[in-house]
Amino acid sequence: MYLTTSIQPVNVVYISQHNTSYILPALANRVKYSKEGRNLRITLNNARESDSNIYQCIKYVKNKEHHKKLIGKTTIVVVKGKTSGVVEQSPLYVNPQQGQSVSITCALKSSHEEEEISLLTSTFANRLEYSKQENKIVITLHNLQKNDSDIYVCAGMVKNLSFLLVNSRGTMMLIKEADQTYCSSWVLYSLITVVALLFSALICCTMYHVNMKKYFHKRKPNAVYEDMSYSSRLNTLIRNVYSTGD
Repeated sequence: MYLTTSIQPVNVVYISQHNTSYILPALANRVKYSKEGRNLRITLNNARESDSNIYQCIKYVKNKEHHKKLIGKTTIVVVKGKTSGVVEQSPLYVNPQQGQSVSITCALKSSHEEEEISLLTSTFANRLEYSKQENKIVITLHNLQKNDSDIYVCAGMVKNLSFLLVNSRGTMMLIKEADQTYCSSWVLYSLITVVALLFSALICCTMYHVNMKKYFHKRKPNAVYEDMSYSSRLNTLIRNVYSTGD
């Protein structure tokens, strides 16, 4: 079993079936390993920026007098150091909703002719696209899902360097669930509807009381008054009675 690095490949650890072992001299004082059944656990202590790399386990098995190479999954180790200002990255934080897209810009401030820059991400399959301009790339992640929430780090690979140059901050991405917005809108709509109904009920109640008050209001009795007129021709007093009412 070998543990190797992908950037300027070197064997970090080698353990044989007969317990013969090898540890890279530069890491001899910081690497420990232990066997756990069929598994081999390798621990790197006192991590340094120069340990930033892509590590891979490789196993050789014997099959009919021939050795077969079995390659395992890779492990990306990012150690944030003070000199990581060589790699610039933006934005520092994004909070999109599910289904939306986000762009992350990585730039490598280096004068080296042979260099590479990439964004260390989880698997996006067909949901990722990028554009490149000189020493800068813009990576766009589409159709974001809740499990895409993570810290995304820009990394640069420069000739003659055996480790990754990484951004010290990265981009923290936290995906919001789409139904939260729907729920908020539904609650707001419901609240507005309830307020409107209560207001309508208040108006109806007020109008009802006003009409009932008018209906039961005590009506004034008919007014009767006399018009005392004097007729000079008949030399008599004429009494005219007038009534007012409905």
